[in-house]
Amino acid sequence: MVNTLTPTTTERAHSPSSAGLAVDDRSRTRRRQVVVAYVFLAPTLLFFAVFLILPLGFAVLLSMSRWAGFDLGDIDPVGLDNFTDLFADGSTFLAPILTNTLLFALGTVALALAGSVLVATCIDNLRFQGLWRTLYFLPIVTTVVAVGNVWKYMYEPGGLVNGVLNALGLGSVAFLQDPDTALPSVVVVQAWASVGSAILVLTAGLKSIPESYYEAAALDGAGPVTVFWKITLPLLRPSLLFVCVTQFLTGLQSFALIIVMTKGGPGDATNVAALEMYRQAFSYGNWGIASAAAFVLFVVVLAVTLAQLWIFRRKGEDA
Repeated sequence: MVNTLTPTTTERAHSPSSAGLAVDDRSRTRRRQVVVAYVFLAPTLLFFAVFLILPLGFAVLLSMSRWAGFDLGDIDPVGLDNFTDLFADGSTFLAPILTNTLLFALGTVALALAGSVLVATCIDNLRFQGLWRTLYFLPIVTTVVAVGNVWKYMYEPGGLVNGVLNALGLGSVAFLQDPDTALPSVVVVQAWASVGSAILVLTAGLKSIPESYYEAAALDGAGPVTVFWKITLPLLRPSLLFVCVTQFLTGLQSFALIIVMTKGGPGDATNVAALEMYRQAFSYGNWGIASAAAFVLFVVVLAVTLAQLWIFRRKGEDA
């Protein structure tokens, strides 16, 4: 005779105590997985803590202090005085330094973007595309010091550029010695040096455009100019956004090329924010001013990047 009071296997599995044990097992398993995950992430987290979080916190401290860069005990808190000094009357940080930074970045983006779109479109219609992309990419793998010095000699009164101008019957130009031409001259070099990476991105974007669009346009009798403006450019918007943002960030933070070619001169004609931060910290010992300038530049970079993303997304929605 079967004892009806004894719980069956199914009933025991669904009893409250069994359900609680199952939940506990899942919780323990979940905790073990989390612990293992953090163990594997520990080296990366430690790296970011040492090389990102700690320097960032120290920079925040310095931006509100005065420090000559030697003894940590000499750090003197001054509140927001460093930021006030940057924008005080007579300060050169807002004009011409920050203005030069924005003009340099804007000019670099305009020239590099226009040149890379034109060259990438031409390469897309040529044979041996890999060879042409490699040739245009060579300036990227060349050191900035080498590029700057070569162009510096080309800009000299007896250099190649002035030689070509003289051969055309034009007078020599003091490219790097004249305050009116120094910044545009360096902008041209920066744009030339950054065209290669932009071409790689844009050629990849061109390859992703379906041929059916061009076939339909050819059937409708659309010309090359119409196809370029109505099909190629709109469908290249993601690649153009990437190039625009990255080139602008590079231009706003540019330092090496300017210090090689002009050292910020003549006067402050080519002085930019990154170079001024270097001077304030390592030449004048004003680490507080340098840190404050770094945070101002960070705000400018963030604002410009967000504006670019908003503009491109709005155009994408309107399209």
